[in-house]
Amino acid sequence: QVQLVESGGGLVQAGGSLRLSCAPSGRTFSRFAMGWFRLAPGKEREFIAGISSNGGNTRYADSVKGRFTISGDNAMNTVHLQMNSLKPEDTAVYYCAATVSLYIGIVLTTAGEYDYWGQGTRVTVSS
Repeated sequence: QVQLVESGGGLVQAGGSLRLSCAPSGRTFSRFAMGWFRLAPGKEREFIAGISSNGGNTRYADSVKGRFTISGDNAMNTVHLQMNSLKPEDTAVYYCAATVSLYIGIVLTTAGEYDYWGQGTRVTVSS
């Protein structure tokens, strides 16, 4: 069983930056496609960013494109989400997700495609 542990959330002023990390407990992420989603009060869960299992391809939601960057370390043991130019509307609980991917270049963008989820880390952006 894969368990995902997120870290790096917190309180930041608008315009600031945060870096979220997601690491597995008990297993590495090789051959895992990874993604970040967020859930804000009164809104549906939203895809933010995804990375293919080989780390070679990424995709972003339009709302964060140009501000957020998803990346993995060399062995894809840890996945990061660098968030810059944060806005109050970025306030949400952010969730890391993973699934075994047989297609190494594919980025998954829907929640139903992911089998494993972290507990979430809260990000609050003040105006």
